[in-house]
Amino acid sequence: MKREDRKAAVAAYRKREIATGIYAVRCIPTGAVWVGQAPDLSTIQNRLWFTLQLGNNTHRSLQDAWRAEGPEAFTFEIIERLEEEESDYVRARLLQERLTHWADKLQATRI
Repeated sequence: MKREDRKAAVAAYRKREIATGIYAVRCIPTGAVWVGQAPDLSTIQNRLWFTLQLGNNTHRSLQDAWRAEGPEAFTFEIIERLEEEESDYVRARLLQERLTHWADKLQATRI
């Protein structure tokens, strides 16, 4: 890759819109659901799957289900994107409120 192309790719990555929101991980065979929040929804699935494959995900129930059922048994879904907020405090509070809402609605474990 040429130096100019690399610079353009880096600049485009930095300018991309970052979507904040709530996601769900589902285990199809068991019906178990986990919900979490992410400041960048575009990267969270890769991070989760990486830690699960390594066997060092900090959420024990999710890691145990992954080991028992295998990666093909899991799906990832973005369930809510939040509007951009000016204040980090407001965004953090809103994420917590929405995470609680979805955990209750889906009868899911919070991660």
